[in-house]
Amino acid sequence: MSTIRILGIDPGLRSTGFGVLDKQGQKLSYVASGCIKTAVGELPERLKVILSSLTEVIACYQPQQVTVEKVFVNVNPQSTLLLGQARGAAICAAVQADLPVAEYTALQVKQSVVGNGHAEKEQVQEMVKRLLALEGTPSPDAADALACAICHAHGGAGLGKLSTRGLRVKNGRLV
Repeated sequence: MSTIRILGIDPGLRSTGFGVLDKQGQKLSYVASGCIKTAVGELPERLKVILSSLTEVIACYQPQQVTVEKVFVNVNPQSTLLLGQARGAAICAAVQADLPVAEYTALQVKQSVVGNGHAEKEQVQEMVKRLLALEGTPSPDAADALACAICHAHGGAGLGKLSTRGLRVKNGRLV
């Protein structure tokens, strides 16, 4: 049975979470997780930190698939635009490495991992800890990234039965 390595990314301009796990059959194994922090400063420099750091993560852990949390529109359009740019840097890191990218909304990820699309961050952290048999609780950003990878590992069809059937790879992305 082959092993598939998945990199989950929770994009953010201040803190981008990443989580790497292996899927062998139905078994998930934790590999690594962490957060990429950017200093307050000019946007291009912050995006460069996200891109170069995720490029390093990809080179180090050699994932075969990448999944990124989709941007939701919030009250502040400026924040949404900035988050979208951080997300774009994350996607570019994956596409630059010729990796397919799947995208899930926070609602889909939470539904898949917790069984409740409106779960609190603490619930996501606890379920990730349990599902991956972690000794400690991951940080919120790392937990969200791992949850995104778990959702994808379940074929986007975890507890919430989210189907990804019929998707194909186009320009390095699942569509």
